[in-house]
Amino acid sequence: MTQMPDVRGRLTPNRALSDLTWLRVGGPADWFFQPADLDDLRQFLAALPDEAAVFPMGVGSNLIVRDGGLRAVVIRLGRGFNGTEIDDARVTAGAAALDAHVARKAADAGRDLTFLRTIPGSIGGALRMNAGCYGSYIADVLVEAQAVTRSGEVTTLTPEDLDFAYRHSALPDGWVLTAATFDAPAGDPGALHARMDEQLAKRDATQPTKDRSAGSTFRNPAGFSSTGRTDDVHDLKAWKVIDDAGLRGARQGGAQMSEKHPNFLINTGDATAADLEGLGEAVRKKVYAQSGITLEWEIMRVGEAGPVD
Repeated sequence: MTQMPDVRGRLTPNRALSDLTWLRVGGPADWFFQPADLDDLRQFLAALPDEAAVFPMGVGSNLIVRDGGLRAVVIRLGRGFNGTEIDDARVTAGAAALDAHVARKAADAGRDLTFLRTIPGSIGGALRMNAGCYGSYIADVLVEAQAVTRSGEVTTLTPEDLDFAYRHSALPDGWVLTAATFDAPAGDPGALHARMDEQLAKRDATQPTKDRSAGSTFRNPAGFSSTGRTDDVHDLKAWKVIDDAGLRGARQGGAQMSEKHPNFLINTGDATAADLEGLGEAVRKKVYAQSGITLEWEIMRVGEAGPVD
């Protein structure tokens, strides 16, 4: 690849990504950059040749990297981008801050971001996917986000700029989200923590939290997340149409649709990215044949198929 700019952070060539994703699969990135701070990131992107593709990566909780790896510079934010500050109703979190940590810190301060507690991953990923559950979404609470453009400029984005939809935001290729500010409603700290404990218990009872998964595999055909209410309707839930097609527990190689929650794709121990993506595509095909419903991937799949020579 082209000559890389000098950095103060860590820049690693040919970095394996399998150990950085929750599914533990995938080939290497051409380059892997962990910026020291915002200025390091900004200067790196400004100096990076235009032809170099950039892929921002969070904690890999919602990602399949294909077995051939990524022909790109993967940028992963760490220390320096994971702080949380609370000023009255405003909660500002770095993009590398874990959703669960932000929810807990906000609750300590009597601010309600409890819906983030059970969402795997970091704030940057939550922004990118307009993450949500129990009827609440990032779009409902976001005031503004900070990003660094592909040319190295720091910019502020409004919710309108991000054009949120279900499991979607509009962010130009190569831009790196670095922070977000939320308007968090007030709540009693004890009650907020109790609610999160209840949500965690419900998640652990219904989802394969001990297995290697990447969260929900497919978006709900209904176009919204589970509300968590007792009157929730399941007809257009991804897990229900997968179950109705007889695919609970379906396997391909080391990949399996969870017996506990059939919308969770799990690595039983020796799956390749091809196993996981292949099983997902087989599920989509059978569900369509059974119900006429086209399931859309919620897990992001990136990179090239096949091992690197």
